[in-house]
Amino acid sequence: MEETMKDYEKELEASFRKIKEGDVIQGTVIGVSEEEVTLDLKYYTQGIIKASELSDDPKFSIMEDVKAGDVIEATVVKMDDGQGNILLSKKEANAVLAWDVLTRYMEEKKSLDVKVSDIVKAGAIAYVEGIRGFIPASHLSLSYVENLDEFKDKELTVRVITVDQNKKKLVLSAKEVLKEQKKEEHDHKVAMLVPGTIMEGTVESLQAYGAFVDLQEGLSGLVHISQISQKRISKPSEVLKVGDKVKVKVLNTNNGKISLSMKAVEEQHQAEETERIDVKKFTSGSSVGTNLGDLLKKLDI
Repeated sequence: MEETMKDYEKELEASFRKIKEGDVIQGTVIGVSEEEVTLDLKYYTQGIIKASELSDDPKFSIMEDVKAGDVIEATVVKMDDGQGNILLSKKEANAVLAWDVLTRYMEEKKSLDVKVSDIVKAGAIAYVEGIRGFIPASHLSLSYVENLDEFKDKELTVRVITVDQNKKKLVLSAKEVLKEQKKEEHDHKVAMLVPGTIMEGTVESLQAYGAFVDLQEGLSGLVHISQISQKRISKPSEVLKVGDKVKVKVLNTNNGKISLSMKAVEEQHQAEETERIDVKKFTSGSSVGTNLGDLLKKLDI
């Protein structure tokens, strides 16, 4: 088969490409051993990253965390390692590139999976892009953390909340992700409520403008003061107290908030009672008999 210039494009590109010490270049992993990683640089020679130059993360494992086909960015340390290969450092590249990546993660509010590598006095340590990150104790969970050691080696989903390259400061938060997940779950439950549904709940607090009712499953709604009773009241405490069991009707679920009414339940109950009495009168045997007797009296037999 006749060879063409296209068959030599990669070789030509490599021959014209200029690489020098200090450059940050990209390569594809083609070999992994306990001592080093070998990269295809699309160059006339290969790149080598020694295990000690891959990551500062104490939990990093070259055999578990690096796979053939991975694309790695690294800094050229030496053009010849003594065996004709280019010696590289991913750690040095991280020092240059990782902070830009971390800033982007923060701006995009990207969720990242990390593993807690160490516990310190005020929180925990986890690594992102090879950079040591701090998770304050108050950002490990939605609730107060009494025993920080419970988080050692635990996997968490976090967000980057502070990036300061000059101070080498990276702050992470699991709480931000948990808050968002909780809100999504809450909004889904609220969206599933059908307006007009009658529910039972417990009065959890009284305010000047109404009463908050616990509907269970993490849901609560507001009964506005105008929807508490059919009679006019000046404050909710006139007819309610915290802990009371009440029946409420769902009026609406706008903007993720549940609007309830006790008055609508009373009105519905009264309407149903009136209808029941009217039906009973209409179907009553005595009522029919009387009407038939009155009719016979009027007949001239």
